[in-house]
Amino acid sequence: MYESLSQSAAGFFASAQPETHRVFHGRGQLFEGLEHLSVDWFSPVVLISTYEEIEDVEALTDAIIQHDTHSQIESVLLQYRKRKGTPTQCLYKTPINHCIVEEHGLKYEVQPGVNQNAGFFLDMRPLRQWLSQTSEGKNVLNLFAYTCSLSVAALAAGARQVVNVDMSKPSIQWGSRNHALNNQAQRSVKSVPHNLFRSWGKIKQFGPYNTVIIDPPTRQRGSFDVEKNYGTVLKKLKSLTAEKADVIATVNSPYLTDDFLINQFARHAPQCRFRTMMPGSEEFPDKFPERALKIYHFSAK
Repeated sequence: MYESLSQSAAGFFASAQPETHRVFHGRGQLFEGLEHLSVDWFSPVVLISTYEEIEDVEALTDAIIQHDTHSQIESVLLQYRKRKGTPTQCLYKTPINHCIVEEHGLKYEVQPGVNQNAGFFLDMRPLRQWLSQTSEGKNVLNLFAYTCSLSVAALAAGARQVVNVDMSKPSIQWGSRNHALNNQAQRSVKSVPHNLFRSWGKIKQFGPYNTVIIDPPTRQRGSFDVEKNYGTVLKKLKSLTAEKADVIATVNSPYLTDDFLINQFARHAPQCRFRTMMPGSEEFPDKFPERALKIYHFSAK
């Protein structure tokens, strides 16, 4: 039943794995019968996320731990994403719900199995890589910053300043801990833990920006809806961006086509020119890539 998962685990754990990674992406619809599963490595924790009930928990666990030839796994957690409250069950050894993981030499705090999200989105790796190559000397605005992993990558690459905006104070505080983990100067980090639509004045104070990142949730109750509110954000770009600024915008909805954001920019921010779509992460192969996370790169005039 779990042959494909077992093969992925065997290949992954055949060597030492110090960095965080998606081990198995059943959600990409490429593994028949396992479309409900994803497996992430937050060293030393394996986090399995399931969108269906699991009949044989022991077989699922064994498909992974039998390949732990380097004794790296200290905990296997199973999170039920469709159950109320997304509860987590420990399948192997002891539950570990807090760890510090690494990606490209940078450190991030992760809380696997505590909430619906662990605090670090692995599918954003391509954008963190892009920021690591383009941020030197830049003033970076990070909208919907969550735990600020994008800002950590930008500062590590020499950004002059990052401005993190998110309505969740706990997320912004988490982001501050991520900056501290990497010994990044707090004077280079500005935080705006408020509703975006009530904070434009303060955000503008720290501008103009050479890079603007717009990475919203698809829906955030009482705050943001991609289809209804994206245009409102785009209308503000002209007053926020420096000349020739980069604008990175994302959509993570299987129901919106590739041209959704292109049309939104044409209507609400025509001064921004579409440049390219960033390739998706190799860790997230998808039978229908048009339904997966999409990362767009625009340039302001």
